[in-house]
Amino acid sequence: MNALAPLFQDDFKDFPLKRALSQVIKKRDAGSKVVGAYCSYAPVEVIWAMGGVPAILCAFSNTPIAKAEETLPANLCPLIKSSFGFIELKTCPFFELTDAVVGETTCDGKKKMFELIEKHRPLYVMDLPQCPTNEGAVTYWRHSVNGFKKFLEEKFDTTISNEALEDSIKDCNRKNRLVQEIFGFGACKPSVITWQEMYEVSTFAMVSNGEETISKLQEILAILTERSRQGVYCSKENAKRVLITGCPVGGDVLKVLKLVDEEGATIVGLDSCTGLKPYLGAIEENSGDSLLAIAKRYLQIPCACMTPNTGRFDVLKKQVDSLKPDLVIDLVLQSCHTYNVEAVKVESFVRDDLGTNYLKVVTDFSQQDLGQLKTRIAAALEMN
Repeated sequence: MNALAPLFQDDFKDFPLKRALSQVIKKRDAGSKVVGAYCSYAPVEVIWAMGGVPAILCAFSNTPIAKAEETLPANLCPLIKSSFGFIELKTCPFFELTDAVVGETTCDGKKKMFELIEKHRPLYVMDLPQCPTNEGAVTYWRHSVNGFKKFLEEKFDTTISNEALEDSIKDCNRKNRLVQEIFGFGACKPSVITWQEMYEVSTFAMVSNGEETISKLQEILAILTERSRQGVYCSKENAKRVLITGCPVGGDVLKVLKLVDEEGATIVGLDSCTGLKPYLGAIEENSGDSLLAIAKRYLQIPCACMTPNTGRFDVLKKQVDSLKPDLVIDLVLQSCHTYNVEAVKVESFVRDDLGTNYLKVVTDFSQQDLGQLKTRIAAALEMN
């Protein structure tokens, strides 16, 4: 393998969260309001239409969990405990920059946590319908999107026009298409993009929008195209290929992805909220009802909080058909009951319908299970 030209030529190489923080600070210093969000269901198009900038608040560090457990139950999802602990300690730089926060009722743990943090920041909680195909679900969700719009207008004494919403939708659609193209390079064999680079691109795009962002993503596409043309690879030709699905990943839980690297395999896709999932699909443009168009698209996000969550299986089939992984790792955070229960159906679908090997990993942010994880991942890769 030849040396890879980095996708990001800046001082934050290999530090995507520091780059994201720098982007948020830059926007805030230029006068933008910062709106914190915890989930892919937060309609960022509304934030951008206001001239604001979203800051992603989900945390993946084991460090603040002890503080969180002074208030929250120990058997709660580590992502929730980590996020709450940072707020209590006042050590989350993203949260400290926020002017307001939006939450969504995706899971019981998060929505009750929102009640505990509303004393810290102005908070709007969007009530997410979790049976997306039921009659009236889209209309109800449109009311939540409109409520969020009104919250921002009242909080920041501004008006979000339909024209601004349409411009934001078009910008985000362009951005999402480019991110999809970039992740599509995971289909190359041998690999020409690493999981670290996928994670960098996803993190960058979460807090970026507009022409500067489009230009950067186009530059990244050109680099990957040139790698492919020149045969510059980031894995061995016979490396086992792995698709990561399940809960969002980042920080300390990246230990699972690093163990895959240590086994000489290559991760060719990140099917999660911190990977490709937020950028799938498109919002209808010039629909005549921008808020309804936004609501329709967001209800198509295939999170395990939805029932039925048929969209997840549609996405998995497309990903497996395109990326041709030897192994699908379903990464589940401890006490994330929705993803843990859904794993029963995912395993059956991946093994029986897609004919691909499958491994469910349940973990937290500690390092205590590294040995066990290494053994199980190595064994699963050997089965191919």
